Amino acid sequence: MGLEITHLGSGSRGNATLLQTDASKVLIDCGFSGRQMERRLGMIGVAPEDIDAIMLSHHHSDHVQGAKIFSRRWGAEIHANFTTCARLGLDPVNQCRVFEALDRVQVTSDLAVLPVPVPHDDADNVGFIIHGGGNSRAAVVTDLGEPTDELRRHLKGCEHISIEANYDATRLAMGPYPARLKSRIAGRGGHLSNRQTADLLNEILTSETKSVVLCHLSDKNNAPHLAESEVLFQNDEWGGELRISGQSGPEFSHWVGQAEAEVISTRR
Repeated sequence: MGLEITHLGSGSRGNATLLQTDASKVLIDCGFSGRQMERRLGMIGVAPEDIDAIMLSHHHSDHVQGAKIFSRRWGAEIHANFTTCARLGLDPVNQCRVFEALDRVQVTSDLAVLPVPVPHDDADNVGFIIHGGGNSRAAVVTDLGEPTDELRRHLKGCEHISIEANYDATRLAMGPYPARLKSRIAGRGGHLSNRQTADLLNEILTSETKSVVLCHLSDKNNAPHLAESEVLFQNDEWGGELRISGQSGPEFSHWVGQAEAEVISTRR
Protein backbone atom coordinates (compact mmCIF):
# COMPACT_ATOMS: atom_id res chain seq x y z
CA MET A 1 0.00 0.00 0.00
CA GLY A 2 2.80 2.44 0.76
CA LEU A 3 1.97 5.66 2.60
CA GLU A 4 -1.21 7.59 1.85
CA ILE A 5 -1.78 11.15 3.11
CA THR A 6 -5.21 12.76 3.27
CA HIS A 7 -5.94 16.21 4.68
CA LEU A 8 -9.32 16.04 6.42
CA GLY A 9 -9.33 19.83 6.61
CA SER A 10 -6.82 22.64 7.03
CA GLY A 11 -7.22 26.21 8.22
CA SER A 12 -7.94 28.39 11.23
CA ARG A 13 -11.18 26.51 12.02
CA GLY A 14 -9.55 23.10 12.30
CA ASN A 15 -6.71 20.86 11.11
CA ALA A 16 -6.35 17.10 10.83
CA THR A 17 -4.37 14.85 8.49
CA LEU A 18 -4.73 11.09 8.09
CA LEU A 19 -1.72 8.85 7.44
CA GLN A 20 -2.46 5.33 6.18
CA THR A 21 -0.23 2.35 5.53
CA ASP A 22 -0.95 -1.36 5.18
CA ALA A 23 -1.03 -1.80 8.94
CA SER A 24 -1.69 1.67 10.37
CA LYS A 25 -4.02 4.64 10.51
CA VAL A 26 -2.62 7.65 12.35
CA LEU A 27 -3.88 11.22 12.69
CA ILE A 28 -1.63 14.24 12.72
CA ASP A 29 -3.62 16.70 14.83
CA CYS A 30 -7.31 16.45 15.63
CA GLY A 31 -8.65 19.98 15.39
CA PHE A 32 -12.31 19.24 14.72
CA SER A 33 -15.10 18.10 17.02
CA GLY A 34 -15.58 14.38 17.56
CA ARG A 35 -18.66 14.40 15.33
CA GLN A 36 -16.83 16.28 12.57
CA MET A 37 -13.91 13.86 12.76
CA GLU A 38 -16.25 10.88 12.40
CA ARG A 39 -17.98 12.50 9.42
CA ARG A 40 -14.77 13.40 7.62
CA LEU A 41 -13.22 9.99 8.19
CA GLY A 42 -16.44 8.38 6.99
CA MET A 43 -16.13 10.23 3.66
CA ILE A 44 -13.06 8.11 2.91
CA GLY A 45 -14.41 4.90 4.40
CA VAL A 46 -12.38 4.96 7.62
CA ALA A 47 -14.03 3.99 10.90
CA PRO A 48 -12.92 6.09 13.91
CA GLU A 49 -12.19 2.97 15.94
CA ASP A 50 -9.55 2.03 13.36
CA ILE A 51 -7.37 5.04 14.21
CA ASP A 52 -4.30 3.79 16.07
CA ALA A 53 -2.84 7.07 17.32
CA ILE A 54 -3.06 10.86 17.26
CA MET A 55 0.17 12.85 16.90
CA LEU A 56 -0.25 16.41 18.19
CA SER A 57 1.94 19.20 16.82
CA HIS A 58 1.04 21.76 19.53
CA HIS A 59 -1.76 22.78 21.87
CA HIS A 60 -3.61 25.46 19.88
CA SER A 61 -7.31 24.63 19.63
CA ASP A 62 -7.49 24.45 15.84
CA HIS A 63 -5.11 21.48 16.07
CA VAL A 64 -6.31 19.69 19.20
CA GLN A 65 -9.92 20.52 20.06
CA GLY A 66 -11.23 17.02 19.27
CA ALA A 67 -8.23 15.00 20.46
CA LYS A 68 -9.29 14.18 24.02
CA ILE A 69 -12.85 13.20 23.17
CA PHE A 70 -11.72 11.19 20.14
CA SER A 71 -9.15 9.32 22.22
CA ARG A 72 -11.62 8.66 25.00
CA ARG A 73 -14.41 7.53 22.67
CA TRP A 74 -12.42 5.46 20.20
CA GLY A 75 -9.25 4.46 22.03
CA ALA A 76 -6.66 6.20 19.83
CA GLU A 77 -3.42 6.80 21.72
CA ILE A 78 -2.35 10.46 21.99
CA HIS A 79 1.32 11.33 21.36
CA ALA A 80 2.60 14.82 22.19
CA ASN A 81 5.56 16.59 23.70
CA PHE A 82 5.47 17.42 27.41
CA THR A 83 4.45 21.07 26.94
CA THR A 84 1.52 20.20 24.70
CA CYS A 85 0.47 17.41 27.03
CA ALA A 86 0.56 19.76 30.03
CA ARG A 87 -1.29 22.59 28.27
CA LEU A 88 -4.09 20.16 27.43
CA GLY A 89 -4.31 18.97 31.01
CA LEU A 90 -3.38 15.39 30.09
CA ASP A 91 -1.66 12.97 32.46
CA PRO A 92 1.72 12.35 30.78
CA VAL A 93 1.78 8.78 32.11
CA ASN A 94 -1.76 7.51 31.60
CA GLN A 95 -3.31 9.79 28.98
CA CYS A 96 -0.46 10.69 26.66
CA ARG A 97 2.74 9.19 25.29
CA VAL A 98 5.32 11.95 25.56
CA PHE A 99 7.95 12.38 22.85
CA GLU A 100 11.06 14.53 22.67
CA ALA A 101 12.00 16.74 19.75
CA LEU A 102 14.24 15.01 17.21
CA ASP A 103 13.69 11.59 18.79
CA ARG A 104 12.27 9.12 16.28
CA VAL A 105 8.89 7.80 17.47
CA GLN A 106 7.88 4.33 16.28
CA VAL A 107 4.13 4.95 16.35
CA THR A 108 3.05 1.60 14.87
CA SER A 109 4.81 -1.39 13.35
CA ASP A 110 5.23 0.28 9.96
CA LEU A 111 4.99 4.01 10.66
CA ALA A 112 7.49 6.26 12.46
CA VAL A 113 7.70 10.02 12.83
CA LEU A 114 10.44 12.46 13.68
CA PRO A 115 9.17 15.59 15.49
CA VAL A 116 11.18 18.63 14.37
CA PRO A 117 10.88 21.81 16.50
CA VAL A 118 9.65 24.94 14.71
CA PRO A 119 9.12 28.48 16.07
CA HIS A 120 5.50 29.40 16.87
CA ASP A 121 4.07 31.88 19.35
CA ASP A 122 3.17 30.53 22.81
CA ALA A 123 3.59 26.92 21.73
CA ASP A 124 6.24 24.21 21.75
CA ASN A 125 5.38 23.34 18.17
CA VAL A 126 6.80 20.58 15.97
CA GLY A 127 6.57 19.56 12.36
CA PHE A 128 6.55 15.87 11.51
CA ILE A 129 8.82 13.94 9.16
CA ILE A 130 7.05 10.67 8.43
CA HIS A 131 8.56 7.30 7.53
CA GLY A 132 6.05 4.65 6.56
CA GLY A 133 4.97 2.07 4.04
CA GLY A 134 8.46 0.83 3.19
CA ASN A 135 10.92 3.58 2.30
CA SER A 136 8.34 6.35 1.93
CA ARG A 137 9.31 9.69 3.48
CA ALA A 138 6.99 12.67 3.83
CA ALA A 139 6.50 15.83 5.88
CA VAL A 140 3.58 17.68 7.45
CA VAL A 141 4.56 21.11 8.80
CA THR A 142 2.30 24.02 9.75
CA ASP A 143 2.26 26.98 12.15
CA LEU A 144 5.77 28.38 12.00
CA GLY A 145 6.99 31.91 11.63
CA GLU A 146 10.13 30.99 9.73
CA PRO A 147 11.89 27.81 8.61
CA THR A 148 14.94 26.71 10.56
CA ASP A 149 18.11 25.21 9.09
CA GLU A 150 17.24 21.97 10.87
CA LEU A 151 13.83 21.86 9.22
CA ARG A 152 15.38 22.53 5.80
CA ARG A 153 17.71 19.57 6.22
CA HIS A 154 14.88 17.21 7.11
CA LEU A 155 12.54 18.43 4.36
CA LYS A 156 15.08 17.95 1.60
CA GLY A 157 14.52 14.62 -0.09
CA CYS A 158 10.98 14.07 1.18
CA GLU A 159 8.76 12.56 -1.50
CA HIS A 160 5.73 14.49 -0.27
CA ILE A 161 5.60 17.81 1.60
CA SER A 162 2.52 19.38 3.21
CA ILE A 163 3.40 22.86 4.42
CA GLU A 164 1.55 26.01 5.35
CA ALA A 165 1.22 29.08 3.13
CA ASN A 166 -0.80 31.11 5.59
CA TYR A 167 -0.96 34.64 4.27
CA ASP A 168 -0.31 37.00 1.40
CA ALA A 169 1.83 39.86 2.71
CA THR A 170 -0.15 42.57 0.90
CA ARG A 171 -3.52 41.23 2.03
CA LEU A 172 -2.31 40.99 5.61
CA ALA A 173 -0.95 44.56 5.56
CA MET A 174 -4.14 45.97 4.05
CA GLY A 175 -6.54 43.75 5.96
CA PRO A 176 -8.80 44.29 9.00
CA TYR A 177 -6.56 42.88 11.74
CA PRO A 178 -5.12 45.26 14.37
CA ALA A 179 -1.45 46.19 13.96
CA ARG A 180 -0.32 44.06 16.89
CA LEU A 181 -1.92 40.92 15.46
CA LYS A 182 -0.52 41.63 12.00
CA SER A 183 2.93 41.93 13.52
CA ARG A 184 2.53 38.66 15.40
CA ILE A 185 1.37 36.76 12.31
CA ALA A 186 4.27 38.08 10.23
CA GLY A 187 6.86 37.62 12.99
CA ARG A 188 9.19 34.75 13.78
CA GLY A 189 6.59 33.15 16.02
CA GLY A 190 3.72 33.54 13.58
CA HIS A 191 3.04 31.90 10.23
CA LEU A 192 4.70 31.49 6.85
CA SER A 193 3.69 33.87 4.07
CA ASN A 194 3.22 32.68 0.52
CA ARG A 195 6.59 34.16 -0.37
CA GLN A 196 8.38 32.51 2.55
CA THR A 197 6.90 29.14 1.62
CA ALA A 198 7.80 29.61 -2.04
CA ASP A 199 11.38 30.54 -1.12
CA LEU A 200 11.71 27.57 1.24
CA LEU A 201 10.44 25.17 -1.40
CA ASN A 202 12.84 26.67 -3.90
CA GLU A 203 15.68 25.74 -1.55
CA ILE A 204 14.63 22.17 -0.77
CA LEU A 205 12.62 20.77 -3.69
CA THR A 206 14.37 18.10 -5.75
CA SER A 207 13.25 15.52 -8.29
CA GLU A 208 12.57 13.20 -5.34
CA THR A 209 9.66 15.38 -4.22
CA LYS A 210 6.66 14.34 -6.29
CA SER A 211 3.89 16.29 -4.54
CA VAL A 212 3.39 19.39 -2.39
CA VAL A 213 0.23 20.46 -0.58
CA LEU A 214 -0.16 24.03 0.68
CA CYS A 215 -2.07 24.10 3.98
CA HIS A 216 -3.48 26.40 6.63
CA LEU A 217 -4.39 29.25 4.25
CA SER A 218 -5.96 32.23 6.01
CA ASP A 219 -9.53 33.02 4.99
CA LYS A 220 -9.03 36.76 5.42
CA ASN A 221 -5.38 37.23 4.44
CA ASN A 222 -4.90 34.79 1.57
CA ALA A 223 -6.52 33.09 -1.39
CA PRO A 224 -5.69 29.76 -3.06
CA HIS A 225 -4.75 31.37 -6.37
CA LEU A 226 -2.31 33.74 -4.64
CA ALA A 227 -0.55 30.94 -2.77
CA GLU A 228 -0.42 28.68 -5.80
CA SER A 229 0.87 31.35 -8.20
CA GLU A 230 3.60 32.50 -5.79
CA VAL A 231 4.90 28.97 -5.26
CA LEU A 232 4.77 28.06 -8.95
CA PHE A 233 6.48 31.31 -9.96
CA GLN A 234 9.40 30.61 -7.62
CA ASN A 235 9.58 26.92 -8.56
CA ASP A 236 8.82 26.87 -12.27
CA GLU A 237 11.37 24.14 -13.03
CA TRP A 238 10.01 21.69 -10.46
CA GLY A 239 7.95 18.96 -12.14
CA GLY A 240 5.76 17.65 -9.31
CA GLU A 241 2.11 18.26 -8.42
CA LEU A 242 0.99 21.22 -6.33
CA ARG A 243 -2.39 21.25 -4.56
CA ILE A 244 -4.18 23.36 -1.97
CA SER A 245 -5.80 21.86 1.14
CA GLY A 246 -8.90 23.79 2.19
CA GLN A 247 -11.03 23.89 5.29
CA SER A 248 -13.82 21.66 3.96
CA GLY A 249 -11.86 18.48 3.32
CA PRO A 250 -11.20 15.74 2.61
CA GLU A 251 -10.81 16.56 -1.07
CA PHE A 252 -7.93 14.37 -2.27
CA SER A 253 -5.30 11.86 -1.16
CA HIS A 254 -1.66 11.48 -2.14
CA TRP A 255 0.22 8.22 -2.36
CA VAL A 256 3.74 9.16 -1.38
CA GLY A 257 6.07 8.80 -4.32
CA GLN A 258 3.34 9.43 -6.90
CA ALA A 259 2.64 12.91 -8.20
CA GLU A 260 -1.02 12.74 -9.15
CA ALA A 261 -3.50 12.94 -6.28
CA GLU A 262 -6.61 10.77 -6.02
CA VAL A 263 -9.72 12.93 -5.82
CA ILE A 264 -12.00 11.89 -2.97
CA SER A 265 -15.30 12.32 -4.82
CA THR A 266 -14.34 9.52 -7.25
CA ARG A 267 -13.89 7.10 -4.35
CA ARG A 268 -17.30 7.37 -2.66
